[in-house]
Amino acid sequence: MEQASILIVDDEKAIVKMLEMTLKKEGFQNIFTAHTGREALSIVEKQKIDIIILDVMLPDESGFDVCPKIRQITDAYILFLTAKVTDLDVLTGFATGGDDYVTKPFNPLE
Repeated sequence: MEQASILIVDDEKAIVKMLEMTLKKEGFQNIFTAHTGREALSIVEKQKIDIIILDVMLPDESGFDVCPKIRQITDAYILFLTAKVTDLDVLTGFATGGDDYVTKPFNPLE
């Protein structure tokens, strides 16, 4: 059985590292990382990605803007992981194409 490939998109390098370590401990090996929306789109265009963990507040454009662009390329599962916690933010995440929404701070096991 082919293992899922995961893309972590967050400008906070410590969060990317922690998620990467947690996923590797869970047995995932096909992990890609990006720190900007532009990097994320470039990876999605070149790699088959199954799961995307996407921050909203990125340095070049918001995850809410990147998500529909990703959706034009792939139907990968998109999990927003963000400090944006209002009901409007959550609804925007789903409206732009996200499949789930988890707020920071979070438990990595979640």
